Amino acid sequence: MLISCQKQNSEWKGKIEEEDGVIVVKNPKEPMYSEDVCSIKEELSIGEADGREEYMFSQIIDVGIDDEENIYILDFLEAHIKVFNKSGEHLRTIGRRGQGPGEIQRAVNIYITPSNEILINDRGARYFHFFTLGGEYIRSVYQSRLSRPRVDAQNNIVARSTIMDRAEVRFVLKKFDSELNELYTIFSYRSEITPKIYNVYPAQCFWDVRRDDSIVWGYADKYEFHILDRSGQVIRKIIKDYEPVEITEEEKQNWVKNIFGDNGVPPDVKVNWDKYHNAFQFLNIDDVGRIFVHTYEKTTEGGSYYYDVFNSEGKYITKVPLKTRPQVFKKSRLYTIEEDEEGFQFVKKYKITWKY
Repeated sequence: MLISCQKQNSEWKGKIEEEDGVIVVKNPKEPMYSEDVCSIKEELSIGEADGREEYMFSQIIDVGIDDEENIYILDFLEAHIKVFNKSGEHLRTIGRRGQGPGEIQRAVNIYITPSNEILINDRGARYFHFFTLGGEYIRSVYQSRLSRPRVDAQNNIVARSTIMDRAEVRFVLKKFDSELNELYTIFSYRSEITPKIYNVYPAQCFWDVRRDDSIVWGYADKYEFHILDRSGQVIRKIIKDYEPVEITEEEKQNWVKNIFGDNGVPPDVKVNWDKYHNAFQFLNIDDVGRIFVHTYEKTTEGGSYYYDVFNSEGKYITKVPLKTRPQVFKKSRLYTIEEDEEGFQFVKKYKITWKY
């Protein structure tokens, strides 16, 4: 597969202003480049539908990459991590199911930290487990409903806490030290719990940590991102003008079928639909600070979503069509979790070549 980024002009037409001591980067709808400014080409696929056991997976849920480009694949159902070198050769398997020290119950995330440790978010046991890259167990830190941990060079952790009561769920994005003592709150938002009322596609918060320890986060009700320094001070804001994408009847029908099956919405249940999708649905950062924003805009064929790409300053430089959401960017490589028509999963590596 070869994908080219699109380009329309080579001059950025946005504005950079300062508001209350914060640099604000205001981007237009169209990117800086619209000719071919990058190419994405598949280099490697790991996974076999029927073959060697070390290359078969039950349910891949997350992927991590270390500085040597070794690939760490978290299998949710098997409760272990299979490690492969950058050529796709199996090196070792880390972890096993259990409740003892270093054993895993229900792991949903892994992250390779700047200190060269594997962080495993074991939501079943409510622990963060830490292992060496070689697979030796180091320690576990108790956590209560934290999701998608990201670690900076000081071993501080950025994660979202979920707090539930009878009437609502409150989500709080926070920064913690290495022992999960809270340092500061970044953002919080709420979702009401109302029996038999479904609010579809609610806005969510997304975040990532750059190599300079700055935090990039955004709440998807608007196309806006905040960049925080190590102390939590907002130093830059990125805004983009965009065209809202309508929620289609096909999307509504698919959602209803996934939730309620072929019988449709029960008569005593109410489903609330907005006219438009949120401004975006995810974000990733590569290792040179580019921000990849997963939009709801689809290609004309409908098989891929566009990802808006911003440079490290926050300027909108191009957009890339991708069929599958990126898991990790590392050393000009993109890693994804994909599956074939029969549902067998693979991890794929793509090489990204930039031309600007």
